[in-house]
Amino acid sequence: MKKLFKFILNTIPRPILIRLSIVVRPILALLLKGSRFTDPIDGKSFRMFLPYGYGNQRNNVLSPSTLSLERHRLLWLYLQNETDFFTGKDKKKVLHFAPEQEFYKRFKKQSNIEYTTTDLLSPLADVKADICNLPFEDNHYDIIFCNHVLEHIPDDTKAMQELYRVLKPGGMGIFQIPQDLSRAVTFSDDSITDQKERAKIFGQYDHVRVYGRDYFDKLRSIGFTVIEEDYTNKIAPELVKKYCLAKGEIIPVCYK
Repeated sequence: MKKLFKFILNTIPRPILIRLSIVVRPILALLLKGSRFTDPIDGKSFRMFLPYGYGNQRNNVLSPSTLSLERHRLLWLYLQNETDFFTGKDKKKVLHFAPEQEFYKRFKKQSNIEYTTTDLLSPLADVKADICNLPFEDNHYDIIFCNHVLEHIPDDTKAMQELYRVLKPGGMGIFQIPQDLSRAVTFSDDSITDQKERAKIFGQYDHVRVYGRDYFDKLRSIGFTVIEEDYTNKIAPELVKKYCLAKGEIIPVCYK
């Protein structure tokens, strides 16, 4: 199964994968039904989660029902338990880059947010836009989600500046990225052009860098106030395992 999923991820373009997954998802959820692991996004349980990874495959990380990964489930729990995102009475404007399927329909249904999605390629995007040149007004959005996007962007400084520009003063942004917290400094090397080698070194063939611990300070240099939220340490260890979370993953919660 690992080899099959690795082949699919590395050969089928992402927009096509998104469309195919809509059909395949209910079949996988039925076949893998059980009680060992639970997806907190929809509350469904399974005997196993699916493997995932463009380079090295990780076991038990992809939920069969929502297709969520560790980072998605962690973000859901944080929003549910630590914010009023789902329960707030004042309607907030939300901008979501490269919207994830497991969030898209759920966020769309929320009456307490005005929800806009954006991306260059995603079929789920309301607005086709370049993150380095956004067509949105200054100080427009209360909340911005931009998760696992910046590692794809050659000029991530410009992208961060645009995120800061369109976020309202007092607004919140969550900008998750693949993390290698053993690195003090972010690594990139444009001379590596072979896709297999890039997947091996960067974790995915279309990533342009591996972020280190300096990522949070780079966000601060743009102007954000950044909380490095180590949220798995606030969750019971048995639930970290039950929900298949990545222990020690940091959520970058950014305020303007």
